Amino acid sequence: MTGRLQEVPFPPGRRGIKAQGFRRKAFRMESVESRIKVLPESVASQIAAGEIVERPASVVKELLDNSVDAGSTVVSIDVVNGGRTLIRVIDDGEGMSRADAPLACQRFATSKISHPDDLTGIATYGFRGEALPSIAAVSRFRMLTARHQALTGTAVAIEGGDVQSVEERGVAPGTRIEVEELFFNTPGRRKFLKTTATEFSHMAHVVQQAALANLHVQFRLTHNDHVVFDYPKVTALEDRLFQVYGPRIMEMMLPIHDEQVGAHVRGMIVNPYHAKTGRTPQEMFVNRRSVKNSTIAHAVYESYGSFLPKGRHPTFVLMVEVDPCEVDVNVHPSKREVKFRNPDLIHRAIKGAVRVPLQNNVTTPTLSPGFEERVSHHVEEAKPAQVGLGEPFVDRPAPSPSNATGVLRGFGKEHGSDTDQVKESPALYPPEPAVQILGQIHATYIVAHIGDELHVLDQHTIHERVLFEALWRGWESRRIQTQPLLIPEPVEVPAGAAMPLAEILPELAKVGLELECFGPSSFVIRAVPALVGQMDYVALLEDILEDLSEWNSVDSLDKRIRSVLASVACQGAVQAGRRMEAPEMKHVVHDWLREGSPMTCPHGRRISLRFGSEELHRIFRRL
Repeated sequence: MTGRLQEVPFPPGRRGIKAQGFRRKAFRMESVESRIKVLPESVASQIAAGEIVERPASVVKELLDNSVDAGSTVVSIDVVNGGRTLIRVIDDGEGMSRADAPLACQRFATSKISHPDDLTGIATYGFRGEALPSIAAVSRFRMLTARHQALTGTAVAIEGGDVQSVEERGVAPGTRIEVEELFFNTPGRRKFLKTTATEFSHMAHVVQQAALANLHVQFRLTHNDHVVFDYPKVTALEDRLFQVYGPRIMEMMLPIHDEQVGAHVRGMIVNPYHAKTGRTPQEMFVNRRSVKNSTIAHAVYESYGSFLPKGRHPTFVLMVEVDPCEVDVNVHPSKREVKFRNPDLIHRAIKGAVRVPLQNNVTTPTLSPGFEERVSHHVEEAKPAQVGLGEPFVDRPAPSPSNATGVLRGFGKEHGSDTDQVKESPALYPPEPAVQILGQIHATYIVAHIGDELHVLDQHTIHERVLFEALWRGWESRRIQTQPLLIPEPVEVPAGAAMPLAEILPELAKVGLELECFGPSSFVIRAVPALVGQMDYVALLEDILEDLSEWNSVDSLDKRIRSVLASVACQGAVQAGRRMEAPEMKHVVHDWLREGSPMTCPHGRRISLRFGSEELHRIFRRL
């Protein structure tokens, strides 16, 4: 319907107006063809499904939410081809009756709410009433369900949103849902799914989140008929964290448990000394619901403050319990976000809970204030027996990519920041500057007189950069030599990361890192680049997995290899805290000069603090 403005006379009997001959203007409606149409139910269902079912992991999350709400104690998730071909979730929950089963597959049908006031105190997972119909709208959907007391169950079959059949059938108590050929009727969305490994890693993460939030439930995940993990039910959060993340990460974490008015916070946070450049894991749960929330994240980062080195990020698993009436969980279609009624209260509660273990338990080696101003004092106290004076720098060819000559071997397991690397001009120093090693501070910093400047060099970052440059030249010339390990090193990786790692094994082999699959989430390292020698292999794979999680499909091969080589160099470099002899220090300083004296490691951390002669005179007021 459209309208056209016309002049219409006033009705007779309106004194004054009629006498003056006034006329009014009004809309006279006339019927024309409408351009706005009500969408067919099938199209509307697919649009609604797009808000909830983004990828196979979304299906798994919704089905797990329903299983937990149904009181399940054992949930099995079987996946084929990363969820494209099949997703099957079986639970031992209360099941549904013959009358309820078909209704559960209709939009806005739910047993969780019946009145608007119910939306202000949601204490369950599934409440929007859209999950099952949205999933069924974009897949071939089958559900078998039965209540524990019933003699028979119900089978519901739906294809692309159209109900095919509802039958009575003998089934085990609980619910079994099979989702086949996801997005079969929306090929555009199916085309934009990522690789099988990527999609499965997202699903594994979803299952791990459900396991962390529901300690009383056993979760079992299989992929292509192989068991990926099986988490039995536990009574303590620490036990579940051990199941999900393993013993290594538990050694790096600090427990928190704090109860204040309006909020109860518990979980684990990383000791700042073990903080990494990656952000995995950073898990937040509000009333057992996995969420993303800026208030919680900001409170955690603010709590660390100066405890956290620049470029590092805190890893944590936080469980926040609040009154359901104080949080709105209905602000996002897929329930990933929540909104607090009093965010300041939550911020203070989390900040207070996180700050306590940081202040009481952190043991991080730190330098005293005013370090830069007192460098000269440390230099004067260096013992002559520990330094080598007067040896001029000998011009040598750059290290060959196929030869370890000119590259200091060592051990290290520090991580750098995630900033861009910077390389200064080789013309920074004279062609052959004199190098005098004056000593070592805190078994971490090399003090050297180079040319007419005093340098304090980080022994880890300088060696890391030297190793990286040699490895990168080897990659560019495709001549990186490998060193087979006498005894292959077995390494366990997180279940969700095993498939993505397996996919890049050929790329890792090109840079001299040879791995072999040895089980669902186990690998064996058989060879490493000859330049780096012995290292912490578990930490190396952790770094590579963090690099892998940040790769984009548009990244070039060189960009990906660069991040891998940076991780190899970081783990292969001499670590902070190791005593070095003067010849070793001089060797690595020479190699650094030959690389052009870059001032950062591949991850962007500073290598050298320099004091020119004028600056030294100014410090001692000799100008």
